[in-house]
Amino acid sequence: MRDIRVRELWQKQQCAFNGWLAIPNSLSAEAMAMSGWDSLTIDMQHGLIDNAALVTMLQALAASPCTPMVRVPWLDPGPIMRALDAGALGIICPMINSVDEAARLVEYTSYAPMGGRSFGPIRAGLVDGPHYQASANQRVIRFAMIETRKALDQLDAILQVEGLDAIYVGPSDLSLSLGCKPTLDDVEPTVQQAIEHILERAHAHGLKAGIHSQTVNFAKARKALGYDLVTTASDLRLILAGAQDLMKAWRAP
Repeated sequence: MRDIRVRELWQKQQCAFNGWLAIPNSLSAEAMAMSGWDSLTIDMQHGLIDNAALVTMLQALAASPCTPMVRVPWLDPGPIMRALDAGALGIICPMINSVDEAARLVEYTSYAPMGGRSFGPIRAGLVDGPHYQASANQRVIRFAMIETRKALDQLDAILQVEGLDAIYVGPSDLSLSLGCKPTLDDVEPTVQQAIEHILERAHAHGLKAGIHSQTVNFAKARKALGYDLVTTASDLRLILAGAQDLMKAWRAP
């Protein structure tokens, strides 16, 4: 059965460094996996990844000890269960705005009696063995994305949903919802206050907290703030940054 590096780091009170995959390609996923990330998240919400690419990318991530996670398109049982059956060990679900939605996330990611996940772990059972089902409810990491004013208004109630492991802050959508300019890093003071409030309340309820960043400097600052998982640098952004730096060097006098 696979180790779950993110949970191992959390048990040591350490922060996990998470990378982001938006390109539907197993080779780029494997290259990212071999670069030393603690976890990698395959983005099926805003990335260009379909179910066929998802399986090959999860297979590519298996070449490293990073924790394979998926941001699903929405709170929909079909894509969530397919991602888990394909071998994802973490689910990040966008736009969780209520207790009911948080409870449904737990239901869709959990076998009975904890939830209503259908049994059929076709690849997950292959890579984790015949005892996958017995421990899956405890092993899968469930992140509810907190990224709206509505979610902030119900934050404490959401954080009390049994089975939820962590929340994940999307600063851009949170900024939009609070009437601010959407950005990942240099957020406006109102958004920064919300980011700190979400972290404080998550820890008060015994949950972990993750957040999206664009640059390493902001990721480090949020780690210092106390976040338990920080994300930066998608595969696409790294390609763009490398290509742009090369072209600037080439065209420099």
